[in-house]
Amino acid sequence: MSQFVLEIGFEELPSRFLPGLERELAERFARALDDAGVEHESIRVLTTPRRAAVLIEGINPVQREAEEVVPGPPVRVAYDAEGKPTKAAEGFARTQGVDMADIFTLSTDKGEYIAVRKRTGGAQAADLIAAACPAIIAALPFPKRMRWGSGDFTFGRPLRWLLALFDDAVTPFEVGGVISGGVTWGHRIHGAGPLVVKSAADYLNVVTEKGGVMPDPAERRVRIIEGGNAAAEAAGGRILWKESLLDEVQGLAEHPVPLLGDIDPSFLELPREVLLTSMQSHQKSFGVEGPDGALLPHFLTVLNLTPLDVALVKKGWERVLRARLEDGRFFWKTDLAASFDAWLAELDNVIFLGPLGSMGDKTRRLEKLCAWLAKASGAADDSACARAGRLSKADLVSEMVGEFDTLQGIMGGIYARRMCEPEAVATALAEQYLPAGPDSPVPATPAGALLSIADKADTMAGCFGLGMIPTGAADPYALRRCALGIARIVLEHGLRIDVRELFRTALALYGERAWKLAPAEALAKLEEFFMARLKNHFMAAGYETLLVEAALAADTPEGAGVDVRAAGARLAALADFSRREDFGSAVLTFKRAANIIRKQGQEGGVVLDGTYRHDLLAEDAEKALAARLEEVAPRFDALWAADDFASLFGLLGELRPAVDAFFDGVMVMCDDAALRGNRLNLLKALVLRLGRLADFGALQM
Repeated sequence: MSQFVLEIGFEELPSRFLPGLERELAERFARALDDAGVEHESIRVLTTPRRAAVLIEGINPVQREAEEVVPGPPVRVAYDAEGKPTKAAEGFARTQGVDMADIFTLSTDKGEYIAVRKRTGGAQAADLIAAACPAIIAALPFPKRMRWGSGDFTFGRPLRWLLALFDDAVTPFEVGGVISGGVTWGHRIHGAGPLVVKSAADYLNVVTEKGGVMPDPAERRVRIIEGGNAAAEAAGGRILWKESLLDEVQGLAEHPVPLLGDIDPSFLELPREVLLTSMQSHQKSFGVEGPDGALLPHFLTVLNLTPLDVALVKKGWERVLRARLEDGRFFWKTDLAASFDAWLAELDNVIFLGPLGSMGDKTRRLEKLCAWLAKASGAADDSACARAGRLSKADLVSEMVGEFDTLQGIMGGIYARRMCEPEAVATALAEQYLPAGPDSPVPATPAGALLSIADKADTMAGCFGLGMIPTGAADPYALRRCALGIARIVLEHGLRIDVRELFRTALALYGERAWKLAPAEALAKLEEFFMARLKNHFMAAGYETLLVEAALAADTPEGAGVDVRAAGARLAALADFSRREDFGSAVLTFKRAANIIRKQGQEGGVVLDGTYRHDLLAEDAEKALAARLEEVAPRFDALWAADDFASLFGLLGELRPAVDAFFDGVMVMCDDAALRGNRLNLLKALVLRLGRLADFGALQM
């Protein structure tokens, strides 16, 4: 079996490009080899800032062969009465590149046809790979592409070399003016090259031993972690590893060398968040924590070389970080001399969204909306929530957030504690931007949860009023994330909030404005948008689509609004109910009732309100169903009030025998109009209760 290696050399790519490049190369080569019929055992892709290497093992040197029967025209058309080939037969043979002697008769269900056997495959794998490489390289996607020189070829960064070897032979091709060969280049300091690679099997040894490059991202990551942990342990601490930063720094170095540096202990007076942000964001370095959880006066950085004078390099890193920390200390002291009142006044000069006023206007709306939410949900103190809403954006005009924008909200919470605001207010300010994504945690405190909901609802209401509704991939104001955040917070905190009323209140707090959409239309579109995101959230959680649609389409009582918490609980109970053996038959029974009511009521124009007369109950089966409904009704209402949806679905099992007997023994659509209407209302009474749990008509069995 053979080996193939392709190394694409380029100028330094941003580390965020590398994971996607690895994935694309692996998928595209696997697909190309499968399509070409080239058998292989494994594909491995390794990347550094300056190279992407594809290593393919266990290649069959010869393309897989196969025999194919190619049918032609019918025998009656291919030969004349004397048995001689016609022009149709001769043309078929010529098209297939065979002689008439190679043609045989093929019997099929549709009759006899002439045919020919053709063998495919057998090409050299090296040739097929050489043909595939240019197209794969040229088609690689990048977040940003660039063009260099006078050519039209584009790539993530300029191409510098191409190494391509099939066993010990160069695989020849050209991409973007660069011709493939058997030469690579190593680390700029520890083995620049050029380095000749004699065979694909020698590639890793050459770039590692002679080139001073560690091409495997996983190995670089391990070296950074092990070296960093050892250095921190020697200093009496541990590294505060941040996964996203670790991904970045391993993608910035071909020759990673962890280095522990020191900072002046006086900087430890700064908040922990400021120190870590300065280290991580600006210097791509990690903080060090002591056994007591406090930061130590050290940081860990990752070099891309082994320095001749470690002390000199260490001193340089410390000097650069010190300058950053001096800035942070200046901002900290400046902000402590200010006040929330001064910041709130400045917010009136900060634009939220052009037509929606200033950030000061937004905080005044949030103050009222948070108080409304606290009273509506009963989840938190309304005065604390209102105060949190008013102060929520004050830190945006602070010096610290002006420099470190990722600390918005966090610094607000820190300053609130320093300025003696209640702890509930300080925590809410720090949590207001959570969740930051689908995998981010929601606010932990009630006040933080309500402030986050209010902030997102205010933005959504204003944008929908202006007609700025997400379409396709365009969502410049992250309204999808806002909707998902509201849903997650409500579900995880178990908040009883009418989302419809939330959006109505949020829109009303904007006052009279020249909206692009009328408030009623904006609210209708906003509710539809929110419910679509809620549906996606439930499906992402693993619920079947039909169950989600049935639970969300339930007919809630008049005036009940949109209760997300209840919808989640109903869905969970419906999912449990769906795992019962009799689920399918139960659905068919209740779906039949729902379909009759829809056809005769909504579509047939018959007014049905669920009120039936006992004196018109003629058959035993309909009397029994009415009695069962009346017996179950008080229990149903009590369980509904207690949100005990699991027990409510259990009641369906008690009702089903009576419903089945009704359908077996009663002619609903009888000739007598009075009896027919009474029976339809009896079913309507059943459906009114069933429909509060789920839309059984949406389920398919």
